[in-house]
Amino acid sequence: MSENCLFCKIAAGIIPSTEVYADDHVYAFKDLHPQAPIHILIIPRSHIATLDDLTIEDRPIMGHLLERTAHIARELGLSQSGYRTLINCRDHGGQEIYHLHVHLLGGRALGPMLAK
Repeated sequence: MSENCLFCKIAAGIIPSTEVYADDHVYAFKDLHPQAPIHILIIPRSHIATLDDLTIEDRPIMGHLLERTAHIARELGLSQSGYRTLINCRDHGGQEIYHLHVHLLGGRALGPMLAK
């Protein structure tokens, strides 16, 4: 756990959140500022600042993180209609909290990602 990391504190239960899923390796909770009717953040419990910081040793946790993301989507009934996953990386990528996280968005048609 990184002492100054908001998401590490959420995963540890120091800061309250609305839990959606939890196991020994990942924690999922509702986003406080949802961008869709369903907006869940899925984080590894271990602190990894950005996608760019991943190493070969992180393969097992990332595989688990993505598999659990799909599991949560199925549990929330998003599989049939579809959903979006998003990982932002660093400032230009829109990352606001420097703890790797997957955004799971759904519950309505989301449309194109980028404006032309």
